[in-house]
Amino acid sequence: MYKNRANDGRNNVVGLKIREIRKELKNNVSQRELAEMFQMAGLDVDKNAVQRMESGERFITDIELRMIALVLDVSFDKLLS
Repeated sequence: MYKNRANDGRNNVVGLKIREIRKELKNNVSQRELAEMFQMAGLDVDKNAVQRMESGERFITDIELRMIALVLDVSFDKLLS
């Protein structure tokens, strides 16, 4: 039977990579700053949503994944690796 969670129980497989990329950005961007970057690009998320994404508590839709890749200037492959 198909499971919609990662093997470790997380609700997404990209959250840890988002955190890693966020911390590599110039000036070690905070979760609040990243949320603001997403909002400026049209993705309606707040700091708490970013925290839940990174911790794996929140599902991430394909539409959100596309915007996240665009804002972070990375490929889908990098997010999914």
